[in-house]
Amino acid sequence: MSPHIPSTAWKEVIAPDEAQRFAAYAEQFAALQARKSKRYGQGRALHRKQLAAAHGTLKVLGGLPAFAAQGLFAAPGQFDVRVRLSNGGMDKASDKVPDVRGFALRVLGVQGDSALGNGPAVSQDFALINHEAFAFPRSDEFVDFVVAASAGGGSLMKFLVRRYGIVGAIRRVAQTARTFGKAFGGFAANPMYSAAPIACGPYAVRVRLVPAASNGAAVKGGCDDWGGEFAARLQAQDLHWELQLQPFVDEATTPIEDASVDWPTPYTTVARLTLPRQTLDAASALATEAEAGVFDPWQALAAHRPLGDVMRARKVVYYQSQKGRGAA
Repeated sequence: MSPHIPSTAWKEVIAPDEAQRFAAYAEQFAALQARKSKRYGQGRALHRKQLAAAHGTLKVLGGLPAFAAQGLFAAPGQFDVRVRLSNGGMDKASDKVPDVRGFALRVLGVQGDSALGNGPAVSQDFALINHEAFAFPRSDEFVDFVVAASAGGGSLMKFLVRRYGIVGAIRRVAQTARTFGKAFGGFAANPMYSAAPIACGPYAVRVRLVPAASNGAAVKGGCDDWGGEFAARLQAQDLHWELQLQPFVDEATTPIEDASVDWPTPYTTVARLTLPRQTLDAASALATEAEAGVFDPWQALAAHRPLGDVMRARKVVYYQSQKGRGAA
């Protein structure tokens, strides 16, 4: 089979103890979230620091290939959207601190059954980060890492040595440094990725958001106020992105259960995101709504159900986090 032919032959592999493990992960994150909320006020377990919130439209294109013309993208149309930009960490740290950056997109007015199986979908959410792939193959490694890191650098190093050995720990530290230290040019200029797959009807895809050249050049050398940098651009002009899908072709090339693999298959543009020129205010109703609201890849159409171990763990952990801050 050609590596570029989309396939419907994907499958998920669910371990017998998965539900029990995920429930334990949710309890661990709930404890971390409660501890951080005592320090910073009520908020999310991860992506706690909101940097900006904006409104816009998503225009779905016509004439798409079969693997892409599913669910939200089955027919041309235009939808209102909400955007939340954030740092990925548990703390409200300075933007100078290396971190994963999050671009959450909520598409409103969708029609169809919910991926949660609880009636009609209320939105189609995409939770994107500035990394092509997830830092860990599966959720267990990620959860153990976050829990250890929350106790400080010493505890993290002890955990890494216990789990990976001295050489493996050194490699993991180097990999983590590369992940969090990856150059970031700003939310208007940096591509953003789902990192993990979702369904697209009978197909499976990953998602990418690519900024238009008209948004302006990437920031070089970092920034101590990424929200302000983005707000200044949006106050001056409309900002545009292409939303793209990348198809599953086979398990060896585009694995569903290993989120650390960057799929090599080409992307196809399926929609265009526009944020019209607007003034962002951290105290606005829109910002308050985004801070209190839910941006969750499981708030989705059944046609775009999240796939793989990392996404299935998110379903349980995110819901627990939402309950912990009164959003569910």
